[in-house]
Amino acid sequence: MKKGILEMCILAIISKEEVYASDIIDRLKSGNLIVVEGTLYPMLSRLKKAGHLDHYWQESQAGPPRKYYRLTPEGEEFLQNLSTSWEEMVKSVSSLTSKNKSNNE
Repeated sequence: MKKGILEMCILAIISKEEVYASDIIDRLKSGNLIVVEGTLYPMLSRLKKAGHLDHYWQESQAGPPRKYYRLTPEGEEFLQNLSTSWEEMVKSVSSLTSKNKSNNE
């Protein structure tokens, strides 16, 4: 389950703007999701192989060229499907925990 959630979060970040891998890590950390490069890069590679991401290289003034990621149309659809599933799961869990709270009072 965590893998699917992490994929959704990564795709959501990329959907807002084309980003460099360290930007993704910083945004995940700001959301209290700690992810290391050893987790992120293989996931980005899998998402690219699945056709959900594309990338391009851009020169950097601070060092070597950077690889920036963007969603493909397939990636946008995949993100929408993940988001819909997430929302359904949150509703289900909320309804169960709400019932448990009222039953225990």
